[in-house]
Amino acid sequence: MSAPDHIISDQIIIFDTTLRDGEQSPGCSMNLEEKLRMAHLLDDMGVDVIEAGFPIASRGDFEAVEAISKAVKNATIAGLCRAVKRDIEASFEAIKCAPKRRIHTFISTSPLHMKYKLQMSPEAVLAAIADSVEFARQFTDDVEWSAEDGSRTEDDFLARAVEIAIKSGATTINIPDTVGYAMPADYAAKFTMLRNRVPNIDRAILSVHCHNDLGLAVANSLAGVAAGARQIECTVNGIGERAGNAALEEVVMAMRTRPDAMPFKNHIKTEMITKISRTLSSITGFVVQPNKAIVGANAFAHESGIHQDGMLKNAQTYEIMTPESVGLHRSSLVLGKHSGRHAFKTRLQDLGYGLSEEEIEDAFQRFKDLADKKKTIYDEDIIALVEDETGRDKDNIKFLSLLVQAGTRGPQIATIEMDVDGTRQTAMCEGNGPVDAIFKAIRMIIPHEEACLQLYQVHAVTGGTDAQAEVSVKIEEHEKQVVGQGTDADTLVASAKAYIHALNKLMDKRQRTAPNATDSTTESMASVEPSLTAQERVGP
Repeated sequence: MSAPDHIISDQIIIFDTTLRDGEQSPGCSMNLEEKLRMAHLLDDMGVDVIEAGFPIASRGDFEAVEAISKAVKNATIAGLCRAVKRDIEASFEAIKCAPKRRIHTFISTSPLHMKYKLQMSPEAVLAAIADSVEFARQFTDDVEWSAEDGSRTEDDFLARAVEIAIKSGATTINIPDTVGYAMPADYAAKFTMLRNRVPNIDRAILSVHCHNDLGLAVANSLAGVAAGARQIECTVNGIGERAGNAALEEVVMAMRTRPDAMPFKNHIKTEMITKISRTLSSITGFVVQPNKAIVGANAFAHESGIHQDGMLKNAQTYEIMTPESVGLHRSSLVLGKHSGRHAFKTRLQDLGYGLSEEEIEDAFQRFKDLADKKKTIYDEDIIALVEDETGRDKDNIKFLSLLVQAGTRGPQIATIEMDVDGTRQTAMCEGNGPVDAIFKAIRMIIPHEEACLQLYQVHAVTGGTDAQAEVSVKIEEHEKQVVGQGTDADTLVASAKAYIHALNKLMDKRQRTAPNATDSTTESMASVEPSLTAQERVGP
């Protein structure tokens, strides 16, 4: 058979599912404001499709997808749904305000999933595919269908399912490696088989969606593209269920760096990669491992004398891409306590921040405070300083000051001053160490007995003994987890800021789930059933 137009094309659609599959990673939940912030960045970056969430999963998911649909101007907004009419209706209601919208419906097709998860016969699954896709097409011409656990689906059945989905109106066919089981050659063979055996395959775009359980998500995604897929589903920093998804930054830079092997194009502005990676890390509290490809702290670091010598002679001896190509600035800032606002503002612009004059003034004052404590200020310091305060102006609880007594002679005592809804409150408490004393003092001002600390993590933003500390704190209450972050040259101050940040998120979650909370959802959601179980929510 002749190759369809989308196979001949070298344009790759980048489908980002950070806000749906990525957010399902334990501890990665985001509030509405954070999702909107990420959605705007993804849109500015050039992502073609943003999967904004799973609208039927919860009222919060519906509201987030709806808000993103109203805010994003360029990218197609997709809502995930099972092969169930009420799911599809909820998905459409959430995305209907988007200038470009897609309904993404899925059902399992592997023998294992059909027997134990769905408890449906193969024929019943095929009927559900036809019914769900046809129903979705009543709402939009852009319908994606996914064969959950597609990499472990028998070829004969997968070919039948794909043919039915396309006949019913699906315009994109996604074959997920849902559990990260496939090898690159096996995964590529699935797409070759479909192109050869499905008679109407030229009417749909093929898509890859790979998980990283064996560390092969990116390799499998690229193998699928080489075999004819023209959409890659991925996430920023590779976050997602279990070991995560294919990392957006890795698949994009692989194509940019190796056009000889991967002669494909995409719309991604790669210079935004570092900024969006760090923003997501700041929001979720998931620190990127230092040796992570593209965005890790060591990705462009060279310690070996041999490597350093080669770099000084020609950077290409040990760097296959430039730091600038991913928006990274490695040189130290020529800024200090004597620097003026203009120089600082220019540097913020160079780093990709478009702040208001009020926000610049606030950041400048904090920069001057930091400059009094540090001799050398790096780009990473500026980024951490700005990210630490972004979106905090609306917090009900604000950090004001901290005094700590610590050391071997004890006792460890913390005195903290906070602004709670406009009222200054102070508490002093002893603890088993300075951090414990700080957190207990915060608890005295804001009681939260049923919430427990699940994670306390510290890492240095840059090198040196005067490096800023970035602290991540995870709190859990009634199976709801929130992550807070704080940055400061003083680790104890950063710890207090992180805990208070987490508390603000916890209060926000309490308000959203309160029985008498204001219902801003559309009337169509009145009939939506309660939140899905963890198993139902997983998706492709």
